[in-house]
Amino acid sequence: MKKISYIVTGAAGFIGSNLVKELNRRGETDLLLVDDLGEGEKWRNLVGLAYEDIIDPDNFMLALTEGYELEGLRAVIHLGACSSTTETDADFLLNNNYHYTRNLCDWCLKRDVRFVYASSAATYGDGELGYSDADERTPGFKPLNMYGYSKHMFDLWALRNGNLGKIAGLKYFNVYGPNEQHKGDMRSVVHKATEQILAEGKVKLFKSHRTDYKDGQQLRDFVYVKDAVDVTLWLARQNAPSGLFNCGTGDARSWLDLVNAVFAAMEKLPRIEFIDMPDHLQPKYQYYTKADMTKLRAAGYTNPFTPLEDGVRETVATLRG
Repeated sequence: MKKISYIVTGAAGFIGSNLVKELNRRGETDLLLVDDLGEGEKWRNLVGLAYEDIIDPDNFMLALTEGYELEGLRAVIHLGACSSTTETDADFLLNNNYHYTRNLCDWCLKRDVRFVYASSAATYGDGELGYSDADERTPGFKPLNMYGYSKHMFDLWALRNGNLGKIAGLKYFNVYGPNEQHKGDMRSVVHKATEQILAEGKVKLFKSHRTDYKDGQQLRDFVYVKDAVDVTLWLARQNAPSGLFNCGTGDARSWLDLVNAVFAAMEKLPRIEFIDMPDHLQPKYQYYTKADMTKLRAAGYTNPFTPLEDGVRETVATLRG
């Protein structure tokens, strides 16, 4: 029987690799990592990290169904999912994001193992119903894409079956930071902007297609990955609060704020070009997100969130270093 303190799925991904790094900093190395490394460069996020073993998601689930038991397991932190908001294979998202999460959650509940999972701010849809994570609001949300719906399905299942009183879910807003290189077009604008400035000396942003928002003034709740990791590990503790929580900053900032912070971090004057948004994205585009942090604060989380300019400066430094 292996001695494992934490299982982290999606461990080589963006949030996952930063979370494993923080666990290592806290002295935790008895870790079982779960991820599909494929043929890309995601494996680079694992370089320098300490862990007991790594296994791919299918073999991991097979091992669980065959009675895989671990000694000293404190929590399963389930970050593994397809996070592409443009993925159109609904069956794939259903199996990968919903059924897999249900099976893993059931395994944890049967063994009294703490289960923390990644939901998403994409579950809120166009924001018309606000961004409150109160349980009574959850059934009314209408996600704009299948990715958001696959996450929403599990939130609803956990709520309907009373499991949110035993587990913790996090609705991550716009997370940015180091270790996003492997995500391609799904990288944060901090990464894309840094790359564009290095290559062309300017940044391209989508024009606004609504009269109530000027170009570049669309608003997002940008949260630094170190803060997202801190909230996640706070909820992974034994006897931590349970429930579905927003993970943002509670502050909405514009794309112009973000890009200007990137230019400032690179010590360059801003040069911004506004381009048309593709037709297929326009009906699914969120013009405003802002996490309601009341519930998390009431649960006892008191740490401050990193100001946007500071988080961008640190991220750009890692990209250029």
